[in-house]
Amino acid sequence: MLKEAVISPTPRHRLTTRLWHWINALCLLVLLMSGLTIFNAHPRLYWGEYGANNDPAWLAVGSSERTGYLRLGEMRIETTGFLGNWKDSEGRTRTWAFPGWATIPSNYSLADGRRWHFFFAWIFALGLTLFMIRSLWNRHIQKDLRMRAEEWRPSHIWHSLRDHTRISVIRKSSGEPYNVIQKLTYIGVIFILLPLMIATGLTMSPAMDANWPFLTDLFGGRQSARSVHFLTAFLLVVFFLIHIVMVLLSRPVRQIRAMITGGQAGESGR
Repeated sequence: MLKEAVISPTPRHRLTTRLWHWINALCLLVLLMSGLTIFNAHPRLYWGEYGANNDPAWLAVGSSERTGYLRLGEMRIETTGFLGNWKDSEGRTRTWAFPGWATIPSNYSLADGRRWHFFFAWIFALGLTLFMIRSLWNRHIQKDLRMRAEEWRPSHIWHSLRDHTRISVIRKSSGEPYNVIQKLTYIGVIFILLPLMIATGLTMSPAMDANWPFLTDLFGGRQSARSVHFLTAFLLVVFFLIHIVMVLLSRPVRQIRAMITGGQAGESGR
């Protein structure tokens, strides 16, 4: 008697997607925290090629003996206790821009911050490149992220955006194909924000600047590239926070298990 063939269920998340997801999450966390250490060395952002203490900065985190502040253009926001002027775990007043709990390492060390940043930057860049190649090869992009003609209609986008404000709809959407807002978000993050982080990071490197000077021209100067780098990092943090909220609202245990084990295609979050 012939045994019936056992057909393995199709995973909701492919192995390459799951690996990239968790490696990318770790890399971005380390890059953010080590990047804040590097920012602490000169907590000011400029537009153009050059930037020094006496040059006008569009963003600056500063402090006096008793206060900390964030300055955006001409607007000044008091940030005592959080940015610019804060107390460490031993109660000592520190005047670095970002507190130790938000940086790698937790003490101020520009050299160590650079080592952490550059090491994980290469892992991040290599992982993103391999993910894109693999996603094109297995048609993940064409199958899951391709925008259909009707999805470009403003009414369709508005309807999907409105659904994202309703908890009941968010919970039911778990396991279903990506909607238009998810597609646009993932396309923007994977193909715009992440490559932009890499390109601006390379632009700030003196070695790359010497070999690929067109990058400096492309971004209007190394200081402009630095500003774009931090703005992009801010947008990625916003994406990460929204992503976490959405996961928590849509059956988080099932969602996280699926991203670890793969789950099953068409698996509902209800």
